[in-house]
Amino acid sequence: MTIAPAAASRAPVFISLLANEASRAIVEAIVADNPEATVAEFPAMVKIDAPGQLVIRRESVEAQLGRSWDVQELHLSLISLGGNIEETDEDFTLSWGAR
Repeated sequence: MTIAPAAASRAPVFISLLANEASRAIVEAIVADNPEATVAEFPAMVKIDAPGQLVIRRESVEAQLGRSWDVQELHLSLISLGGNIEETDEDFTLSWGAR
């Protein structure tokens, strides 16, 4: 089955993070930068779903933390994700299909 490009661009992506103090600022930054994102909290994890694309911006996480933050630090709290990854020094993006 082939998904049409328009449908693929809105297919849901997700990221699951450990439910701990370190990831709280990441979740707050994601919600601030991705207004269509929905958050589901569980005892040990937080799952964030978004239609089409989800972007985690270094600058936004730093504003929440009050300190510098390297995008690679995301991997310390990462449990799982769904989508194609594009990672730079400035952001971490999940999406489906060609960019």
